[in-house]
Amino acid sequence: MQDIKIDEYDYDLPEDRIAQHPLPERDASKLLLYDGKAVSTDIFRNIGNNLPAAGHLVFNNTRVISARLLFRKESGALVEILCLEPLYPHSYELSLSSQVPVEWKCMIGNLKKWKGGVLAMQFSAGGKSDFLTAERICSEGEAWRVRFSWGDPYLSFSEVIEASGRVPLPPYIKREDESKDRFRYQTVYSEIKGSVAAPTAGLHFTDKLLDSLHKRGISHSNITLHIGAGTFQPVRTPFISGHTMHC
Repeated sequence: MQDIKIDEYDYDLPEDRIAQHPLPERDASKLLLYDGKAVSTDIFRNIGNNLPAAGHLVFNNTRVISARLLFRKESGALVEILCLEPLYPHSYELSLSSQVPVEWKCMIGNLKKWKGGVLAMQFSAGGKSDFLTAERICSEGEAWRVRFSWGDPYLSFSEVIEASGRVPLPPYIKREDESKDRFRYQTVYSEIKGSVAAPTAGLHFTDKLLDSLHKRGISHSNITLHIGAGTFQPVRTPFISGHTMHC
């Protein structure tokens, strides 16, 4: 494993083979099958036909947050901040429920235009207008520590970014987020807020499909694994052994 070369995994992926919008029906996507001998395809809604009787599925019930924040400077320059993980308070639950300033590890787009000072963005929540401010504190490896503050003491940080943020679509989706992405870029069983990207394999399950699997005797359980900075961290080393995985 240590001697695997990263460039052995390079392959051509034409732009026209990357879907920019999901299919109208989640479970109508293709399903790749391998039986130990041959590769074939099916439709995802038929996955129950290919699972063992009395099988057990484990679902990641993390929920994507609106972690992409766009701040417009007075000069007109746009600075994009992507919240990756909480630093203070350290836990997702405490940070997202906090009604006082929080600090997050963030990726910053167009950083050269943010030489210092505080960025501000107006937003509306509960019929009231408010301001979200961002202050860059220090570097955190390849990312930055950013402190977020807002005016309304009754709003939690979760409510603030829900009102002011955008869905952080994957970089291979070359379009702006749309209102329907807030629903489609979530699994139907998502519950616990904290991810900056969806566990994409689960996006193809529907309530109807889950019910049919249950009737087949296939059980399930949930875990919560928030997807954070690691999913955006490129591999820059020639061998896999030189790459440090994010925890």
